[in-house]
Amino acid sequence: MDKKISRLRRAIPTRRKISELRVNRLTVFRSNQHIYANIISPEGDRILVSASTVEAEVRQALSGSTGLGGNTSAASIIGKRVAEKAKAAGIEVVAFDRSGFRYHGRVKALAEAAREAGLKF
Repeated sequence: MDKKISRLRRAIPTRRKISELRVNRLTVFRSNQHIYANIISPEGDRILVSASTVEAEVRQALSGSTGLGGNTSAASIIGKRVAEKAKAAGIEVVAFDRSGFRYHGRVKALAEAAREAGLKF
């Protein structure tokens, strides 16, 4: 098995449990250079809120000191941004779907920043 298949295999039990709970889920995807966060509806058919380091506003904020979006400071900016967008859309409670990634580093920084900005999960 390659790394991607192993990661997606690890994500299956979490996604199964979240689908049973019928709540919005905050999904995280990280690549070497960027990090993406989406809040997906309970049915899984719509993305309600999204934020990533690819967005122009975020890239301008990152260009000064942190470089690209592949570090924990960029992840915390995205966590805060997705939480603010979710609050504006009326979403306060989500389930955290780490997509099979280990809960440390950038994934942990994003989750903690989203919690500090008022998102509950």
